[in-house]
Amino acid sequence: MHLKRILTAIIGIPLLILLVLKGGTAGMALFLGAVALISLREYYHIVFNGSPQAAGGIRIIGYVSGLAIIWGAYVLSFDIIAASITFNFLISGMVSITWFKADQGVAGMLHKQITGLLYVPLLIAFLLLLRNHPQGCDWFFLILVVVFANDTGAFYTGTFIGKNKLCPSVSPGKTIEGSIGGIIAGILGGSILQYYLLPELSWVISIPLFLCTGAAGQAGDLFESMLKRRSGVKDSGTLLPGHGGMLDRIDALLFAAPVVYLFREYLL
Repeated sequence: MHLKRILTAIIGIPLLILLVLKGGTAGMALFLGAVALISLREYYHIVFNGSPQAAGGIRIIGYVSGLAIIWGAYVLSFDIIAASITFNFLISGMVSITWFKADQGVAGMLHKQITGLLYVPLLIAFLLLLRNHPQGCDWFFLILVVVFANDTGAFYTGTFIGKNKLCPSVSPGKTIEGSIGGIIAGILGGSILQYYLLPELSWVISIPLFLCTGAAGQAGDLFESMLKRRSGVKDSGTLLPGHGGMLDRIDALLFAAPVVYLFREYLL
């Protein structure tokens, strides 16, 4: 498992760095659009596992609406993002009405589909909004370093010294010690990157930013674990060896992205 994680990171991280530096906002939009589709598919696999045919039409509407949300973030149009969410709700609601007689459970499917749209493509859109900033590369690297350092620090701290369970009903393997170790690693990683890439940021704001980003990332990890535990699924997929599916890899980023975006827009 550790070897697969390391090999995946060795291949994936340089490619991601190259994309951030050379792909521009258009390249990043295409990449995040693909990530959104893959992650949304994995989310559907978790929550619609074994659902009847009615879920198929609702899924397709979700894919279309999700891509529209990413497009709205690319062109910096919050009107498009809002319209995409509204379109999804209206059309999916109409489809669910037609299926209600055959299966009254379709109302629950609609709830899961709407949740998925807000959870995956909408939160991914915040990553694209960060990249669209004049210093977008620096901000994108900042959130990646804080979240990945947090994830790595939590994993290894919990493995070696973790004793007290953090949230056993959701994720029995996670510990309070691992959580604290992850937060500290995220603060250290963010501080180092900030010193070189964003030295103009005040430490008074930066440290709370790294702390909140790390905490949000851990919450995102637990949120996906909750979904998988509820559905009896171990991993969202098998796309990334040693990491599971795409959603398993970005679950922390999904919750962290809006935190960083809101800090940058309203507190700096």
